[in-house]
Amino acid sequence: MKKYLITVNDKQYEVEVAEVRASGSAQRTIESAPKMKKAVSTDHIKSKKAVNGGKSVSAPMPGSILKVNVAEGDVVTKGQSLLVFEAMKMENDLTAPCDGTVAQVNVKEGGVMAVGDVLVVIE
Repeated sequence: MKKYLITVNDKQYEVEVAEVRASGSAQRTIESAPKMKKAVSTDHIKSKKAVNGGKSVSAPMPGSILKVNVAEGDVVTKGQSLLVFEAMKMENDLTAPCDGTVAQVNVKEGGVMAVGDVLVVIE
């Protein structure tokens, strides 16, 4: 298996790709897979929508929240660190894309994030 980081419409996705042999074994595996009987629940998704036209700051990749540097009501400037997260064994800063006031903080230290989760909303 090889891991790749791809970007589609300004969203990054981490994917794993397995090499498929020409024998057609992959086709047989797909055909023999069991069919789903129930719809998949989306209750585990924690993303919240931006409020009042605010700017939502989404998770660019999956990771763990190490430190939250802002709270609701804080005034932030463009480029200011909102939080620190760990992804692929590296610490990363997530910065404010614009000036404004923090309207929502949807994560806590020690929590996890998935690609596209809305972490902070700035008005």
